[in-house]
Amino acid sequence: MFNFTLHNPVRLVFGKGQIASLANEMPAGAKVLMTYGGGSIKKNGVYEQVRQALKDFEVLEFGGIEANPVYETLMKAVELARREQIDFLLAVGGGSVLDGTKFIAAAIPFEGEEPWDILAKNAPIHTATPLGAVLTLPATGSEMNYSAVISMAATQEKLAFGNPKVFPKFSIVDPETTYSLPPRQIANGVVDAFVHVMEQYCTFPNAAPLQDRFAEAILKTLIEDGPKTLAHPTDYDTRASVVWCATMALNGLIGQGVPQDWSTHMIGHELTAFHGLDHAQTLAIVLPNLLWVLRDSKREKLIQFAERVWDVKAGTPEARLEEGIIRTRAFFEAMGNPTHLSAYGIESERFVDIIARLEKRGALPLGERQALSAEKLQEILTMAR
Repeated sequence: MFNFTLHNPVRLVFGKGQIASLANEMPAGAKVLMTYGGGSIKKNGVYEQVRQALKDFEVLEFGGIEANPVYETLMKAVELARREQIDFLLAVGGGSVLDGTKFIAAAIPFEGEEPWDILAKNAPIHTATPLGAVLTLPATGSEMNYSAVISMAATQEKLAFGNPKVFPKFSIVDPETTYSLPPRQIANGVVDAFVHVMEQYCTFPNAAPLQDRFAEAILKTLIEDGPKTLAHPTDYDTRASVVWCATMALNGLIGQGVPQDWSTHMIGHELTAFHGLDHAQTLAIVLPNLLWVLRDSKREKLIQFAERVWDVKAGTPEARLEEGIIRTRAFFEAMGNPTHLSAYGIESERFVDIIARLEKRGALPLGERQALSAEKLQEILTMAR
């Protein structure tokens, strides 16, 4: 097991009716910029709950943050926050709103030439405007981590950054606020959480049995409760289970002391940037093919994955390995996330552009063993057609 330092300062407030406690989490006298997305919070009652909880605070609003938050949009919020001297940000929505708000938090006091450099050039973040969150969509785990992914429309780029200074001070997570979400978004959330776990788990053995068991428990729970919560969207216990899985998948716990991959995400970001697919849709397309192409370098963990997560015990090790990948693909498909680009009507795949862009950034080879070369990436993308 690798050495590690684990610190997660987020105060997580979980369960029914917890938005009512929002005022207790806010800093006294804060001038608040409330950020949100396309307006669904005004249809499901969350907006009114938040505004009621903040009735004693000065609150400005910034709506319209996209499902893949766009830099150009976020900079308008940065300008507003600077002009109005905002001293606290409150993200109300899903992981994309929270990701966008993390960037806003870092960009408000940024003293460099261009805030995009935070993503494109890893420009240092010396301070950030404090933020909190009211989560309405389970998927990214952004409510309990310090990472974010932002797109730039002008260049069709989608890049990530992370810094402990953008940890939320608190996150309120009420599973009931997710009841009104369409099936597509719930399915996306389950797939997103599943792949988050796989990026940290399906690498190579590293004498970390507890982290492995944590990861396997999350995967098995998603497999069990993902379909249930699609079929019964207002069953509180099942929905709460899925929401908690999504948080635990990427709050730092299962990744401590173990190698991590994140190739599926890097490839998926390019598919979103070029084709506008949902983030989880790209992950469902990439992961099964990546696992197959890299089956030799991931062999031991893929066999363990098949045996422990999918209960595949019969056959040769190679047969078990293959069956685990087959069942993963079938699970994504059953959740309503096709695993081929053709299902989305995409014929011009931009494969050459994707490979060239990753090469230009110096990202290749990818993976925990750096086994994913340009040639193997081409093979993965070809299988994804």
